[in-house]
Amino acid sequence: MPPRILLRRNGDCRQVVCNPQAARGGMSINVSDQIVERLHAWGVRRVFGYPGDGINGVITALDRARNKLEFVQVRHEELAAFMACAHAKFTGDLGVCIATSGPGAIHLLNGLYDAKADHQPVVAIVGQQARSALGGSFQQEVDLASLFKDVAGEFVQMATVPAQVRMLIDRAARIALDQRCVTCVILPNDLQELKAVPVPPREHGSVPTGIGRTSCAHVPDDEALRAAADVLNEGRRVAILAGAGALHAGEELIRVADALGAGLAKALLGKMAVPDDLPWVTGPIGLIGSAASWELMEHCDTLLMVGTSFPYSEFLPAEGQARGVQIDRDGRQLSLRYPMEVNLVGDSRQTLQRLLPLLVHKGDRAWRQRIEASVQRWWKVLEARAMNDASPLNPQRVFWELSPLLPDGAMITADSGTAALWYARDLKARAGMAGSLSGGLATMGPAIPYALAAKLAHPSRPAIALIGDGAMQMLGINSLITVADRWRGWQDCRFVVAVLNNADLNMVTWEQRATTAAPRFDTSQALPAFDYAAYARLLGLEGLHIERVEDIAPAWRYALDNDRPTLLEFACDPNVPPLPPHVDLKQARHYLSALLHGDRQALEVIRATARETWASLSGKSG
Repeated sequence: MPPRILLRRNGDCRQVVCNPQAARGGMSINVSDQIVERLHAWGVRRVFGYPGDGINGVITALDRARNKLEFVQVRHEELAAFMACAHAKFTGDLGVCIATSGPGAIHLLNGLYDAKADHQPVVAIVGQQARSALGGSFQQEVDLASLFKDVAGEFVQMATVPAQVRMLIDRAARIALDQRCVTCVILPNDLQELKAVPVPPREHGSVPTGIGRTSCAHVPDDEALRAAADVLNEGRRVAILAGAGALHAGEELIRVADALGAGLAKALLGKMAVPDDLPWVTGPIGLIGSAASWELMEHCDTLLMVGTSFPYSEFLPAEGQARGVQIDRDGRQLSLRYPMEVNLVGDSRQTLQRLLPLLVHKGDRAWRQRIEASVQRWWKVLEARAMNDASPLNPQRVFWELSPLLPDGAMITADSGTAALWYARDLKARAGMAGSLSGGLATMGPAIPYALAAKLAHPSRPAIALIGDGAMQMLGINSLITVADRWRGWQDCRFVVAVLNNADLNMVTWEQRATTAAPRFDTSQALPAFDYAAYARLLGLEGLHIERVEDIAPAWRYALDNDRPTLLEFACDPNVPPLPPHVDLKQARHYLSALLHGDRQALEVIRATARETWASLSGKSG
């Protein structure tokens, strides 16, 4: 009888039969078959990658096991890593990507750094040249262990003998899941075809390992919880900041905020932690944040941070202004952005559950009422800004019209740039939705591969990718080919790509103006013309070009009810400024200097800024 392995996934238990000889009906198997079987035993059901002679042994093993593991061929290895990261984000399970030696392995890096920065469990399996060729400057030979040492610093190893392989796969999977990190296994191509060693010999130097996810309850001790409760109970103006580590703790966050009469701001990756229609949720924070979140942090006397390593300390309370409590499963992240009085290492949901009985309900609701008034003013400001005229379209209006049309259970992804800003501000998250983007790395390119990975994992739910034209030209047009290749097998074809076409690398343009006092550098910022809607139609998808305000909402409705994936190309005005919630004197000087010293779009920018500023004032007074 093969051993029965207990596999834990998101708190549920099920039994998996681990039989490494099953791949060939009881025949002896090779190393590649063993790897595929071992991944399957770890619960992996989908692998993202691109073939090549350095990894062909594993690729052919995936073909033999096609009824167990799905191989998703991408257009570029970077997309495979993005999709593995997104798979982990939208499922909570292990993401796996695979690439050949040399150039293929190198192409994975940006997507793997995205996973590393956002603390996602991803295993990268990469090929290598034959063992006998290593050190001989062979074609496509790269020192992969050194190359991956930073991005997969917790575990990167090259297999040298078959008896080692089981242990390497087990260690890579276990460490990735436990540490929420990237790990890497390097496989010389000659090793992949050797006879597997399903059970390592019982001898000195052999390292047997087992499968089965470890269920680990991270809860601080009672003394630490009481200390945290004392700080929070004594606070009169409590602010909560929630991040990605609190996505599964929405109910607990709401109960804590209600008990403390607190307001709650959300780091970008924590947008879906609690709904935005709660009157005390101030929304995003930071450069792309809300004025309500700025006011919350400026005036609080107590700060509770849950599952976030939000990087911009200038948007947190001034040091010494507020007492602090922080909860994070990784002790290395504690007191990193703000000096905390009580630091709790633990799972956010379990820790908040243990903390709740110790909290005293605050009867004085003056602080809560102040927050709610600020939030109400902010939503009026956003609406007024979205209604401002622009040429052709105001990008804020595109997102504002989408928000009430979002289907239940929608999965939303956004790319880096102004698309992320409008996603953070103008879309109201509702319970049951999911959303993500590249948070820590803030790289361009992941919106469509993220949405596609989410759709493959949850085929009955609608997926929406929000992307700028720069990211679309960088990787999006390649990603769309994979969408076109796969959608006909979907029962639910609701997959929408919204492209903000403003012919400009827009966020960088605004950064040049505001941070370096430089006028727009047309040569670096202008993008070549490209008909994204026509390209979608060329691929057999639906493609619409929208440049009239009255067509925005009907286009969204059509796309969200269409029988095939749809690309909406919105012709947007590049001069609508992504105003931060607070502009300091230095930023204002740089901005004016850039406009007064040769910026060809200065007049249009000044007019748009005036409209945004007036909307802010009229919204606040409305």
